[in-house]
Amino acid sequence: MTVSASSFDTIIVGAGTAGCLLANRLSADPRRRVLLLEAGGKDDYHWIHIPVGYLYCIGNPRTDWLFQTEPDPGLNGRRLRYPRGKVLGGCSSINGMIYMRGQSRDYDGWAEATSDPAWRWDAVLPFFKKHEDHWRGADALHGGGGEWRVEKQRLRWDVLDAFAEAATQAGIPASSDFNTGNNEGVGYFEVNQKSGWRWNTAKAFLRPTCLGRPNFELWTGAQVLRLIVAEGRCTGAIVRTPQGDETVTLKEGGELLLAAGAVGTPQILQLSGIGPAAHLQSLGIAPVADLPGVGANLQDHLQIRAVFKLDKGAKTLNTLAGSLWGKGMIGLEYLLRRSGPMSMAPSQLGAFAKSAPDKAWPDLEYHVQPLSLDAFGEPLHAFNAFTASVCNLNPTSRGSVMIRSADASQSPAIAPNYLSTDEDRLVAANSLRLTRRIAGQAAMAKYRPEEFKPGVQFQTDEELARLAGDIATTIFHPVGTCKMGRADDPMAVVDSHLRVRGISGLRVIDASVMPTITSGNTNSPTLMIAERAAQWILKGD
Repeated sequence: MTVSASSFDTIIVGAGTAGCLLANRLSADPRRRVLLLEAGGKDDYHWIHIPVGYLYCIGNPRTDWLFQTEPDPGLNGRRLRYPRGKVLGGCSSINGMIYMRGQSRDYDGWAEATSDPAWRWDAVLPFFKKHEDHWRGADALHGGGGEWRVEKQRLRWDVLDAFAEAATQAGIPASSDFNTGNNEGVGYFEVNQKSGWRWNTAKAFLRPTCLGRPNFELWTGAQVLRLIVAEGRCTGAIVRTPQGDETVTLKEGGELLLAAGAVGTPQILQLSGIGPAAHLQSLGIAPVADLPGVGANLQDHLQIRAVFKLDKGAKTLNTLAGSLWGKGMIGLEYLLRRSGPMSMAPSQLGAFAKSAPDKAWPDLEYHVQPLSLDAFGEPLHAFNAFTASVCNLNPTSRGSVMIRSADASQSPAIAPNYLSTDEDRLVAANSLRLTRRIAGQAAMAKYRPEEFKPGVQFQTDEELARLAGDIATTIFHPVGTCKMGRADDPMAVVDSHLRVRGISGLRVIDASVMPTITSGNTNSPTLMIAERAAQWILKGD
């Protein structure tokens, strides 16, 4: 892309989940000149588009920022890999493709935190539906004909069907739709795929629509080093491109929209002097706006992976992919039908349950897989097994994302502070007990499940909580690091219309604005946030 010297009405930083939708909606106005900046490259790597290709995209510098957490006390000093998409489509190009909105109470809580009813469940539902293309078609809860395709998965497993039946025997109801506002139940996840291919936001919102508009420019390989702020207004940004560092500017009255995600957005703000003043001064950065909430309030879903060995007669991916013949058949099925294991999301079966009987809402989410391995990226085990990963949907632990220096090329310090509260440790222990109870139901008996990991020797709250620290890992849902809130909330970074406090011409529009994490996977809620914000921007609100 030839660098343009002229100014723009809108500059969007980050062509990920939120940025692609924003670019589509805002450039639909031919009077508005829109620039979309993406630090990564084009989404032309073939493994992005084959659903199982997440295995080759996470941990790959071509598509992933390759972040790691700081050593985490709650994880007994362990560091975790922290994948974030560095490519067109952002995390929608490397994630698990699960379509999940969360619970109605999540959004009602946002409305309370901001004193703005525009964030209530009944108010945001139309913004989920606006871009949705649900396989069932349009109805009261789902949209039809939108850009964001939602399909049923193209495979099933007997062992997962048995787990679902066992879950109902353990008191978890069956569910055919997790996206009604109350996601309690067990069933197969719906996914963002189209005819067996991954459907990322670059396909959905950039091609072919945006790329054919004369008022739209897309720059890839363009990393924002810092924002330009003068007299309390954002006027542009300094961008590192393959041709060198460039200055991009806003027209009078224009806006810069930060959509770089829960890690990238606070990093850019802090590099620009917007954040906790004392920390910025310690790094030699002159504060422009003292906003202590920038980088604070980090929330994430921590999953605890329980592995159960199964009778050798069971059919799982471990043994199916354990021979050249099996691998060949898997490849042939995908080639001919776009189905089978190569069309798999990382998790096929889901369940939402309560960690204790007194819980008013389900506070646990299961991602169940017909496979097992020691750790992500490691080989599958040689024996038949399934994995039931369970996460606390509403953690009370809070972490941070803070820059280490004024150098934009240096990764920030990511400190999630997992399991740092008594409540989170108790939920972790209870979630493992529930997993054991499900595995012990009659529906699973024919497979003779044997707990391989963590092991039945761990029983007490203290043992199970420490064990969770040893084996748990992120499920890649960081949010909250630039939260929205009321004017009297000193930690709120943006107002309810996502405008950065104290700086005009600047909004944050991505998962970092969530005051609290949603009760489920976070990709589609981020799209809703962008859809909601685009309407405000177009109306001048």
